[in-house]
Amino acid sequence: MVHWLTAEDAREQGPPAARSAGVPELATAAKRLGYAASLDEVGTVATLCAKEVLAAQHAALLRIEQQTCRVLAVAPGPRDTREIDMSRAEFRAEDRPALNSLIRDRLPWVAGAYDEDGTPFPPGDPRAGDEVEVETLLALGAAAAMAVPVEVNGTVWGEVYVTRNAPGERFGPAELAAATVLAGLVGGAVARVDLEAQVRHLVADDPLTGLVNRRIADAAAEHALASGGETCIVMCDVDGLKRVNDELGHDAGDDLLRAVADVLRRISEALPGATAARIGGDEFCVITSGHPLATVHEVTARTVDTFPLPHAASLSFGISSTAIAGAVPASQLFRRADQAQYRAKRAHARLRAAAGPVTADPAVTAERLVVSVSAALADVRGGPVARLCALAAAASDTLGAGEWAVLRRRDDDEQADTVARGGDDGSRGEHVRLEAAYGTWLIEVSASATAAIAEPVPTTLGALTALAVVGAA
Repeated sequence: MVHWLTAEDAREQGPPAARSAGVPELATAAKRLGYAASLDEVGTVATLCAKEVLAAQHAALLRIEQQTCRVLAVAPGPRDTREIDMSRAEFRAEDRPALNSLIRDRLPWVAGAYDEDGTPFPPGDPRAGDEVEVETLLALGAAAAMAVPVEVNGTVWGEVYVTRNAPGERFGPAELAAATVLAGLVGGAVARVDLEAQVRHLVADDPLTGLVNRRIADAAAEHALASGGETCIVMCDVDGLKRVNDELGHDAGDDLLRAVADVLRRISEALPGATAARIGGDEFCVITSGHPLATVHEVTARTVDTFPLPHAASLSFGISSTAIAGAVPASQLFRRADQAQYRAKRAHARLRAAAGPVTADPAVTAERLVVSVSAALADVRGGPVARLCALAAAASDTLGAGEWAVLRRRDDDEQADTVARGGDDGSRGEHVRLEAAYGTWLIEVSASATAAIAEPVPTTLGALTALAVVGAA
């Protein structure tokens, strides 16, 4: 069972002076927790203050999620294998009645292996408290323990857990009251740092890619320069974003930008301390400190080559470094990297022009067909003729020609009569013809001679034709 302390216990076990124990220490704890800037700092301050306020040998801050409790911080740090194992363990509420009551009823608990005179309690003695917690005490080599819930935004977020080692040194009502106040201070600090982190995320992060924004990139560059180590800035630009937006839609363009962000994260992860940022529509950068230019270039080039972008897009990048530019302001270092990136972008364009027309991937062509035809059909209400005309017009335009026709076979033979025709007469240059049929309906669409029309393009066109007919009113 769990041993609870009541108001009657408090009146019997200690005078008012005893119940005021820890007040100066609590005031200090409130001040120190107010300065904590992260959850890690809250954990460190909370455990150190718990030791001081509650005269404990050990203190821990534990996080409770989904009925499971795990250690976030402990003071002093684990010193032997037993303590290390305990600090890494997870505790399930279903296995620990005291923890279950703390979560469900938001009530603290105390447990002890010894009476006030140092005599061990016999097994099962209700004065000892919860049997599972007593077993844990003995495994830790401790004599008494106490846990109080930490509440954040109306829910049990975690607990403050403290132990004493000397037999007979049990936790009384004064310590319980002080621990409850301390847990309230910890809960307030956790809520504050969590809110501050959310605000920083909203202010600092690009919502589409999750990378930091230009303001944070500027601050990272200034910090890198102030460190005195070699600072490099990698400026990146997406080649092909406009084409993807125009041909496949802005959802595909957003997917492309997220893919670019993934590449930049991989670059920054390979260069410890680096910051990856999105600083404009299709402009990204990585700021590094303490890494030589050659290393930054090798990591960037290898990562860009290893993780190609979707939709046949590519990434151009340029790098500036204080090893070459000298002690220049961050703005000038950004400008030099941007100029290097622009030169790389022009070099890529010349290479593409020298290589001549590049046939697209048929899978990309099929994807473009699905996007354009689906959009066209969404705007059409009526029978199969209207829907097939919309399909054929969108498909031929996507395939780079424009000429199209809708036909219907006669019931008594294989001949087909033209129902509708549209588009130009092939003035866009050489073209080839594709056909697709469903039932008695047939469409013919023109495609540029350079278009990629191998599989899965014919199959996709056939499926879209069936969709147009079946979906007719």
